[in-house]
Amino acid sequence: MTEDEVLAEFRASQALLEGHFVLSSGRHSAFYLQCARVLMDPERAGRLAFALAQKLPRDLRGQVHKVVSPAMGGVIVGHEMGRALGVEAIFLERPDGTFELRRGFTVEPGEKILMVEDVITTGLSSREAIKAVEEAGGEVVAAAALVDRTGGSVDLGVPFHALVTINFPTYAKNEVPADLAAIPAVKPGSRKK
Repeated sequence: MTEDEVLAEFRASQALLEGHFVLSSGRHSAFYLQCARVLMDPERAGRLAFALAQKLPRDLRGQVHKVVSPAMGGVIVGHEMGRALGVEAIFLERPDGTFELRRGFTVEPGEKILMVEDVITTGLSSREAIKAVEEAGGEVVAAAALVDRTGGSVDLGVPFHALVTINFPTYAKNEVPADLAAIPAVKPGSRKK
């Protein structure tokens, strides 16, 4: 799947939004990718996950024992990546602000894990999720996301693969341009802090 085909999927599902958004990272942007909308169609979610799985090096695909993703945004794409790779998919939650495995989910010592997200903006959630998996005894061999918003600059401490890399400008709260600041800001993501 080409970058244009991926973005066409986002446009077709009205998942590429324009306005004034506060991202999960706290940064501001005129663009927001609402992955929940692009993933609400199971056929589309499956196509995107399969395309992402195909971007992973063949030897990496063969190493993965389990897919782990952070809730909320990573749950659907993580599940579909598990299907595409033929492995189990589980997710982490933050009941008290820190990622942890719940619902009877476990990671066996030394189990090779692929961390999967919907969108990477700063990598904070992914790094926190990787730490939680490692503390549970798993070995995160790579991370993957549908969208890399960092323009390819993120360092997660493991190999990272994205279906599409984009670089919409983002701004710190005190750096928001006047034309963007004139639009009321909304926070559409799952993290409210």
